[in-house]
Amino acid sequence: MKEIIAVVRMNKTGVTKKALVEAGVAGFTAFKVEGRGKLVTNPSLILERKKELLLMAGEDQTGEAEKLITDFLVGTTLFPRRLFTILAHDEEVATIVDAIIQANKTCNNVGDGKIFILPIVDAVRVRTGETGEAAV
Repeated sequence: MKEIIAVVRMNKTGVTKKALVEAGVAGFTAFKVEGRGKLVTNPSLILERKKELLLMAGEDQTGEAEKLITDFLVGTTLFPRRLFTILAHDEEVATIVDAIIQANKTCNNVGDGKIFILPIVDAVRVRTGETGEAAV
């Protein structure tokens, strides 16, 4: 048995749920979380992205947009994300992970999420008292 933990973009929640159902996942839990991944350290990449985001923000006399964009790019901001937890039989893990990847991969080259796979020692189905693989 394995636990699959997937952290994905909030706007990918619906397609992730659909992908999990289509992959045959019996059940899963989703949480709203905040976090951030690895920082981009290339100064030219940061400057280029800052220019793009400022253009998208339009005119802002207060400087609020520039502050938000700078905080976003230098790593002081946490981002809203969705965390999915799935219990799976060992032979199902590759299919489930692939479904999550297909649902969440973008062309942004950053921020598509992370997937963690952990071993599960035991599980118990509360309703029936079944344990181990039968409880999943």
